[in-house]
Amino acid sequence: MTSDATPTGQTPDDATVLLRVNGALAHATLNRPRAINALDHGMVLAFADALTTWEKDERVSVVLLDGAGERGLCAGGDIRAIRSSAVDGDRQAADFWRDEYHLNAQIARYPKPYVALMDGVVMGGGVGVSAHGGVRVVTERSKVGMPETTIGFVPDVGGTYLLSRAPGETGTHLALTGTPVGAADAVYTGMADHYVPSERLPDLISALSEASTETGVADVIGRFAEIVPAGALESQRPWIDACYTADTAEEIVARLRGHGDPEAAKAADTIEAKSPTSVKTTLAALRRARELATLEEVLEQEYRVSTATLAWPDLVEGIRAQVIDKDRNPKWSPATLEEVGDADVARAFEPAPDGSLGLAEAGAEAGAASSDSDSGGAR
Repeated sequence: MTSDATPTGQTPDDATVLLRVNGALAHATLNRPRAINALDHGMVLAFADALTTWEKDERVSVVLLDGAGERGLCAGGDIRAIRSSAVDGDRQAADFWRDEYHLNAQIARYPKPYVALMDGVVMGGGVGVSAHGGVRVVTERSKVGMPETTIGFVPDVGGTYLLSRAPGETGTHLALTGTPVGAADAVYTGMADHYVPSERLPDLISALSEASTETGVADVIGRFAEIVPAGALESQRPWIDACYTADTAEEIVARLRGHGDPEAAKAADTIEAKSPTSVKTTLAALRRARELATLEEVLEQEYRVSTATLAWPDLVEGIRAQVIDKDRNPKWSPATLEEVGDADVARAFEPAPDGSLGLAEAGAEAGAASSDSDSGGAR
């Protein structure tokens, strides 16, 4: 039976996050289909509150996240609102990120099975609410990526944690180019676990409503999962690893151009079209993330970088070019990689004006606890 998700009553059908409990399954649906379910601040808060409620609800054994409409789970954060905040110089974007990153950490440490259906477009913030979950399902329609360098931003929502831990330098390639990947490469890089054809998702959801334990969830997923079709990244590892191990973004581009593989040359062209400041800062963020032990520590770093981008001309310009005027012709400042100095990059990692998220200490404690137990859910 379907019951109310929160003590305040049933979620209205026009809510931006639909919340309901069906049997053992707590089901959240991001509900802004015209915007491919892009996250705004209210959605983040509503979902975080629902997760807290469901964690304490003895009826709930499994949490499921999906997106309304046919286009995807989530296209990312509401970047129009972020641009407005940068232009106005207010705190709205920083406040949004603060709560969003807390949500990402909450998902990673969720004590009950958390299933994310990564069908269709899953970009930026969509990765944050799915790829940190315990059970991540992709389909033949999945398009998963962190495209932030395209808009003068830097991968966040734990994206630098995930990509810094992908095989070889594949994560560096995806982060600098902003290239989205399909189901096979999402699994290969560690952003997803299982492949289920999209036509089987309704039956999967129905079956999950009857799952009462983590073992039960695994059994259900096992009945629906299929062998994922072949991807591209694993076969491209020779040129990716040879080129992206360079110490600087300039050297990476030079190696890509000199390698001889046509795909490497295309990657060089792509990187040079992105925000130079974003590319260099993203590379530094990935290298630093590899040395950080927990997701929470990486989220703290990402918050420092994200708030720093609000002062960059490239964030406002990149969003203008991609989603406001849609001319796809941003004028980056500085305009080339060579013009972005080490000091410019270093400033992005300085403490955020409003202090830390307070996550790092909790992450260290949770990491220590999970190392002593087989039940830890964090990635």
